[in-house]
Amino acid sequence: MKPQREFKKLLYSIDGHGYKAYKRLAGEVYDFEKYTVSVDRVQGDPFATPSIVRIAVKNWLSKEVLQSRARRIGIEDLIARKAWQACQKASRKRGTGKSGAIYFPKPGQEILERTCVRITENRIELRVFLGLPAHGRRIDASQAWAMFSSSLEEIVMKSLLPAAHTHEAIFSRLKLMDDKERMREQLSERGLVAFVPDGAILPRRSGVDSRPMSAERAVRFRSPESLRVELTLSDGSKISGMGIRRGVTLITGGGYHGKTTLLEAIMSGIYDHVEGDGREYVVTEKSAFNIRAEDGRRVERVDISSFISHLPTGGNVREFCTEDASGSTSMAANLVEAMEAGSTLFLIDEDTSATNFMIRDARMQALIPRSSEPIVPLIDRIREMTENLGISFIVVVGGAGDYLDVADTVIAMDSFLPHDVTIKAREIVSLYPSQRIEDVPEPVRVPSPRIPSPKSFNPSKGKKREYTKSVGTDYLALGYEKIELGEVETIVSESQVRGIGHAILYALRSDIIDGKKSMKVIAQEIERQIWGSSLDILFESVVSPDVEEFRPQDLVAAINRLRTLQVIRKRN
Repeated sequence: MKPQREFKKLLYSIDGHGYKAYKRLAGEVYDFEKYTVSVDRVQGDPFATPSIVRIAVKNWLSKEVLQSRARRIGIEDLIARKAWQACQKASRKRGTGKSGAIYFPKPGQEILERTCVRITENRIELRVFLGLPAHGRRIDASQAWAMFSSSLEEIVMKSLLPAAHTHEAIFSRLKLMDDKERMREQLSERGLVAFVPDGAILPRRSGVDSRPMSAERAVRFRSPESLRVELTLSDGSKISGMGIRRGVTLITGGGYHGKTTLLEAIMSGIYDHVEGDGREYVVTEKSAFNIRAEDGRRVERVDISSFISHLPTGGNVREFCTEDASGSTSMAANLVEAMEAGSTLFLIDEDTSATNFMIRDARMQALIPRSSEPIVPLIDRIREMTENLGISFIVVVGGAGDYLDVADTVIAMDSFLPHDVTIKAREIVSLYPSQRIEDVPEPVRVPSPRIPSPKSFNPSKGKKREYTKSVGTDYLALGYEKIELGEVETIVSESQVRGIGHAILYALRSDIIDGKKSMKVIAQEIERQIWGSSLDILFESVVSPDVEEFRPQDLVAAINRLRTLQVIRKRN
């Protein structure tokens, strides 16, 4: 480790030189007394993506913080939020292009592992993007020194040192993380797939702002008495709310009464959320996956025979392939792929579903004979999948009353509050029997594992051996290929998309994708390695600060949407 004066001396020795001379700063650790600095990557010019710099201080946190992965991530998130605010204030124009820019990824409402903050036994480390100052393409050493000595010190003081955090805030975060772990354990113990607490604020500010609606405007959630359960928190206290049991749950009600809002809140429960989010104590089975129509997606050798009995073109439904899936075939493929990835809870909203995949009513059955209709709708499979495969469904239904026949629980939303109408629904089913005929040609098939061929993946682009880039949450570039992820609603941030891209590169580089392992095994192995270390393992050398953790199911979803994917089928 070199002293601060050596850094300053080196910096001023390259003042006025060409921009590439900044590279002389990389590769050393410098002691700035209150913190250390390492320049990991230097940008090529002042207009390029800013340089990557690590700032570290001695770990002053108590040992209890590292007692669990959840606790560590919770405190890393707390630091990240402080760091983002500090970087926003410290960033300013200091010359040409991105000179003076200090970029730190803005955390969303979710508490996730991120590469921008890392707590180890001895250190607390921050990774930031710094736009090294220049005028034209000539180094401005005085402005650069101001950034490293003044701006970074300000960021350290406001995020990394003890004075930046109150004991109450740290204790509150540790308790929240402990509470959520304890609650997740109780879901399976109690036969539940989701829990929504009394008093929760479920609606968001807008379609592009995931912060909670103001408490003055929002209707706080209140469980129906018949569905109310109590879960025990980490300190032994109780929290009450609506427990959604395994099986088939319908969410119904009039338009604009909160059906989709409730479903979206349940979907959000796969992640932990910050205090004050309104959904911080919503908990959902972590493998939950949202199933929707995805017209135009590619499908590669997926066994959709449980839902599509045959194709008019004569294609093989047990190894279904298409470059342009319809609404119904895309839903069938999405569901089977998610089963293959290990999901046991599916969330479906009729508003984003293909009607013919969901149901075929009595009149359409009478009009179009079974021999002319290849689709076996979900309504004819849902009980079988629940009872024989242990899969649960939460389905938003506003117009398909035949689904009352297959529901275990029916929740009606009225003015944003839930009501248990299961008994009434059963009375209606008895009073108005469905005229439709259940017509299932053969039992539902458990999907055979598919093995992705390494030859499917070409991550190179031009002179770059590995290339990945994200475009919001909609697209992931892998080499020259573009993976469309806009309809994978459980991916909530661009940083997760980046993480998935780097995970694919890592899996190829380390032979995890080896032509022998199934999709599920690949995703689980990557998750196991990340949990055993950190997201840093995804990188060959320099760790990019803008990556967040992702779920195995979402990694599998991305691989399935690669348009060059080729798979080997493994027979059950």
